[in-house]
Amino acid sequence: MRIALIVEGETERAFLPYLRTFLQTKLAGSMPRLDPELYDGRIPTENKLKRIVENLLADRQNPADCVIALTDVYTGTEPSLFASAMDAKTKMTQWVGHNPKFHPHVALHDFEAWLLPYWTTIQELAGHNKTAPRGSPEIVNNHHPPSYRIAEVFRIGRKGKAYVKPRDASHILRENDLMVAIAQCPELKSFVNTILHVCGGSTIP
Repeated sequence: MRIALIVEGETERAFLPYLRTFLQTKLAGSMPRLDPELYDGRIPTENKLKRIVENLLADRQNPADCVIALTDVYTGTEPSLFASAMDAKTKMTQWVGHNPKFHPHVALHDFEAWLLPYWTTIQELAGHNKTAPRGSPEIVNNHHPPSYRIAEVFRIGRKGKAYVKPRDASHILRENDLMVAIAQCPELKSFVNTILHVCGGSTIP
């Protein structure tokens, strides 16, 4: 099974190694090949996304069995490209067409929402005891998204260093169990369950 993952480059470097480790515990003997298609900044949209998906599926030498696109809902653009997680998935589906081998997913509102469950580790890395954002990680305010919250803790912390996603997100994930974030983040659970499902594994309830 070859799964092509359309993701931002920094997310791939920070997240995919730990996703692979987690999946190996769930897909013994049927672990897929996860091949990232990397983009700096946000992933492609509209006709460009459609062409990329079709090319990955139709590659004569190494066709993908399915394609998963992972985008942030908060893309940093004004006006915002997506109004909600559902809007993002609906638009990606419309752009690509209703292809059963294409699976759109989102990080709500951005990838760092999936790090918020590990706030104690974030405090230790930053050297600050700032209180964690209130509520479920995936409902943290779109106008001040999780990436801003984590960057702020690093900025004011005594360690005196900026938050760098590939370095610091990797450290946070390395110190913790991904299942903790999956339990608190429905969009992350949906993303992981899509991979488990297409590989014939048992999904996470």
